[in-house]
Amino acid sequence: MKKTAVVICPGRGTYNKTELGYLTRHHGDQSDLLAQFDAYRTAQDQEALSILDGADRFSAAKYSRGDHASPLIYASSLFDAMAISEDYDVVAVTGNSMGWYIALAVAGAVTPLDGLKVVNTMGTLMHKRLIGGQTLYPFIDDDWAEISGERDRVLSLIAEINAQAGHALAVSIHLGGMIVVAGDEAGLSAFEAAVDPRQGRFPMRLPNHAAFHTALQSPVAAEGQAVLGEDVFASPQIPLVDGRGGVWYPKANTPSELRAYTLGHQVTETYDFTAAIRTAARTFAPDVFICTGPGATLGGAIAQSLIRADWLGLASKAAFMDRQSTDPILISMGREDQRGLVVRS
Repeated sequence: MKKTAVVICPGRGTYNKTELGYLTRHHGDQSDLLAQFDAYRTAQDQEALSILDGADRFSAAKYSRGDHASPLIYASSLFDAMAISEDYDVVAVTGNSMGWYIALAVAGAVTPLDGLKVVNTMGTLMHKRLIGGQTLYPFIDDDWAEISGERDRVLSLIAEINAQAGHALAVSIHLGGMIVVAGDEAGLSAFEAAVDPRQGRFPMRLPNHAAFHTALQSPVAAEGQAVLGEDVFASPQIPLVDGRGGVWYPKANTPSELRAYTLGHQVTETYDFTAAIRTAARTFAPDVFICTGPGATLGGAIAQSLIRADWLGLASKAAFMDRQSTDPILISMGREDQRGLVVRS
């Protein structure tokens, strides 16, 4: 009997040094589609994905750029989704931030090549403009328990700084037990100076990341809308859960509506990944969640989102880890010890 699964696609920051060669190692069978992706990139006067992935050395400055990172992550994640075993019945697809674009392709709302066009266009536009930045801050402790009142304090601080003259600051992503904060340099610096350091690494400024999912990205949204037409989009073949926690069912919406959300609200408003996971869990009740690669850094945020949703009585990090050790509810394809559980033989 097949297991039901929700597929989760990752966003920026997931193709790092250890992921170099991901396409070569795992997806040699996708050479034809990769060749199409390379041809598209070459036509844009951009380096081919096969060359980027096949390089001898990794450079963080180069590979964290939106025009490089976005299409590399897209190809890696899409090919992973295509490699999922027929033993799993995919009942819904969602993603984190840029992962929404990948989810569109996995769900059949765009073709693989059109999906690359969307990702490459938006990633390149954001890199060229690089408006603002992002910093990451948790409101939970090392055991994933919410620090009393901390989430509300952080949200209030963001609003207070944003209200100051010459400062722009907003919630970019609700990410499980963390908040991705985005804004201009004045806003980000004020926030980072005002919060207490946590866990030896937060607040964490994210390199080569713009102020995604805020009003600062309005020029990028407008440029994307000017380039990407309605003909790129179609009704999904599998339900899609978006960054508001809303569901796009097959044949229930028009391509125009999907385009408007993808190139509008999704670019300029807060992306609530926590709500997306909550909706995916409660609406589709999957046996497992499968997070595609590259990387496995999204696993913690997924688990924390499930805990916040009180999914299957998971109330703590310990409870989640205990469940993972006996009957995994979350399988990360970017982890070699879990990949084999879902990849078709």
